[in-house]
Amino acid sequence: MAVDAEQIRSTAQRVAASHGLDVVEVEFHGGAKHRILRVFIEKNAEERKKLAAEAADARGLEAALAAGAGVDQLAGVTHEDCEAFSRDFGTVLDVEDSIPGGEYTLEVSSPGLDRKLRGVEDYRRFAGMLVKVQTFEPVQANRHWQGRLTNVNDASVKLALQGKAGARAKKGRAGREQGAGSGAEVEIALKNIEKAQLVPEF
Repeated sequence: MAVDAEQIRSTAQRVAASHGLDVVEVEFHGGAKHRILRVFIEKNAEERKKLAAEAADARGLEAALAAGAGVDQLAGVTHEDCEAFSRDFGTVLDVEDSIPGGEYTLEVSSPGLDRKLRGVEDYRRFAGMLVKVQTFEPVQANRHWQGRLTNVNDASVKLALQGKAGARAKKGRAGREQGAGSGAEVEIALKNIEKAQLVPEF
């Protein structure tokens, strides 16, 4: 019996909502003997606002650091959040027999610093951050772009390219050929984005 991915995602979101969380992504891998269900979660918008307000309070921030809260700066998720969600979600999956046919491993975590971006709301939320984008169809003869997300609308995003690293073709860097010098921008239609993710900055 096949696994219903949409049903699993819907169930995950239902459980996540009860914990003040959102589901970012659900992945299911493996065959009959070794199956892995990965769920990436983050605090929902309301909970992220609360965290931001607490962080603005210097005393609250110092207290959190002293307590070793281990909060993911982007997702706001703690180990305790992952454990609580994993326990409740796993119970619901088993009761509803959502993953028939034997054992599986459930892994729950935050999406991480290199999180994938999905949909216009993600792009708006992370405006100003460094991203890499792969397109379905080439833009200026290139399908691989990296730059700072400067502008987002309902139809497209704009990236401010950063030197030669701005555009990367399959066979090496193409920044010079594409005019990806300082101040250069590229506009990419949202429907042309195959995948996009944040680029960690340290």
